[in-house]
Amino acid sequence: MSIETFFPYRLAVVAEAFSRQLVAVYGQEHGLTREEWRLLFLLEGAGTLDSLQLSQRTSLDKVQVSRAASRLQDKGLITREILGSDRRLRNYAITPAGRDLFGRAFAGVRARAEGILQAMSQDDRAALIQGVEALGRAIADSDGSAPQPPKKN
Repeated sequence: MSIETFFPYRLAVVAEAFSRQLVAVYGQEHGLTREEWRLLFLLEGAGTLDSLQLSQRTSLDKVQVSRAASRLQDKGLITREILGSDRRLRNYAITPAGRDLFGRAFAGVRARAEGILQAMSQDDRAALIQGVEALGRAIADSDGSAPQPPKKN
């Protein structure tokens, strides 16, 4: 078997290529890293989250969350406050400037993603969505480590 036909490799390559298309929007056009984008996305939907909630809802570890949050705070896009006596636990909230930047970036990201997906047939798009959901369930059933799907608004 060659690596090019090994499903996990193919999936990773396609996911990375799709992600690079989106990075071109939120990264190059709006100056956000992947980690910053993920945190802003979560905070825009939730309003406020603590550091444990952010780590649990992303594939980022605590150090990545902390570093991205520090950069976002420096840019004035979020606030973060120490919670109680445990100085490691922080509460994060998106600022009005963060909401504004996220809204502009999201519009472009959504348009880029939809443009790519529209190049597929409707049946292929439906199969892709169903397949991704099935893969997530299979991973969760096998070891419980599947990422949590985003909550629908």
